[in-house]
Amino acid sequence: MESRVIPLEKPNSRIDASQVLAVIPALNEARHIETCIRSLMTGDAWLRSVPLVVVDGGSTDGTAEIVEALIKEFPNLRILYNPERFQSAAVNQAVTECAGPEARFLVRCDAHSVFPQDFILSVTSALIRTGAASVVIPMDAQGETCFEKANAWIVDTPLGSGGSAHRGGRQSGYVDHGHHAGFDLTMFRSLGGYDGAFSHNEDAEYDERVAQAGGQIFLDATIRKIYIPRGTVGALAKQYFNYGKGRARTIFKHGQRPKIRQMLPVLALLGSLTGLIAFPFFAPALILPAAYFAILLTASILVCTVKRSPCGLLAGVASGTMHMSWAAGFIKQSLVGPR
Repeated sequence: MESRVIPLEKPNSRIDASQVLAVIPALNEARHIETCIRSLMTGDAWLRSVPLVVVDGGSTDGTAEIVEALIKEFPNLRILYNPERFQSAAVNQAVTECAGPEARFLVRCDAHSVFPQDFILSVTSALIRTGAASVVIPMDAQGETCFEKANAWIVDTPLGSGGSAHRGGRQSGYVDHGHHAGFDLTMFRSLGGYDGAFSHNEDAEYDERVAQAGGQIFLDATIRKIYIPRGTVGALAKQYFNYGKGRARTIFKHGQRPKIRQMLPVLALLGSLTGLIAFPFFAPALILPAAYFAILLTASILVCTVKRSPCGLLAGVASGTMHMSWAAGFIKQSLVGPR
């Protein structure tokens, strides 16, 4: 495969495609993987020279077969098989097996996404331009089914994500955490990569180590991706339960104090449960779960009205599922400890 050099935004800068490695961790992503790969290959011909690796965690839905078929069209594409299954382990494996000594930049591309034209080039350019240890980007949620749409409409609001900058944010700048897009490989390797024991929240855990090492994380709001949210209550609950567990593990590992916005779901869950349990003995206790339900109902009505779609009525269901599942996962992991 011929390696091409392309000019970047920084004057007189040149980067050879062999100095970049793009990685897609995947597990049962048959619905999205081809669209994801094609979006990453859309744009400058230089992209067809960048090594693009899909690391499959044991998919049973035909994901690997789709990738293998696409290799005929994209010779720079290859597939690895990840026995550990976790995304963190997948990225580490790709770096170990596919990033040669000349590689300087790592671009992480999640399979559940559609990327803008020249995404890999834009992220690499941002790493060079800023000199940051990591580049993170905002995610713009976009659904297809009714529940996905409601999920997408609420997740980028404070009632969904708690106001995270990488959830629909519009302002670039240095941050302490964000959705991972690019890494300086020297820093990534020096820190030992992701903690492969983390099934979720490996990004925030890594960002903490970057900060401890004196590195900077740059949020580039001009580079955006479309994220397809979970399409069922069960899938969303599992996702956020694991997010909550991962956050608790990160807090234990680094001796952090949780942020107020992170504790609000925990308070909502504990308050609602306390109110329901105490209600038979103390009727006013019902105010707690009733108030929370009223907030979710109001959100559903507002989203339905603003979006002019009955799908908006599911926004409160999606929001409540995120809150309660995240809180349950956080509490469970907190009781278990840092294992």
